[in-house]
Amino acid sequence: MTRKVISTQQAPAAIGPYSQAIATNNLLFVSGQLPIDPTSGKLVDGDIGTKTQQILKNATAIAAEAGTDLTRVIKTTIFLTDLADFQEVNTAYGAFFPEAPPARSTVQVAALPLGSNIEIEFILSI
Repeated sequence: MTRKVISTQQAPAAIGPYSQAIATNNLLFVSGQLPIDPTSGKLVDGDIGTKTQQILKNATAIAAEAGTDLTRVIKTTIFLTDLADFQEVNTAYGAFFPEAPPARSTVQVAALPLGSNIEIEFILSI
């Protein structure tokens, strides 16, 4: 089994002892992404749709560093602190996956790092 750490400055740096992503065999596992602006290192302002878009932009940059893109996403897991945001997240998320969207789970959690109200993790093929 091969294992390669994937890292790019085009996405936010990890805020703990983990990698942005790990590539192994033909898969890319992207750590949960928060809506952080990679330039400022701070959570973006705006509604949940704007935050979802930022997360997907960050995931796009990580995928590109690994030589793939979001059309190859197999599965995502969305973590929300309030399921009332579900429909607005769906709208922003759906714009990135207009055809053949990946498998997905969405769960409500009590809290997320940095006080974020959303986090998304990704599994992609390479």
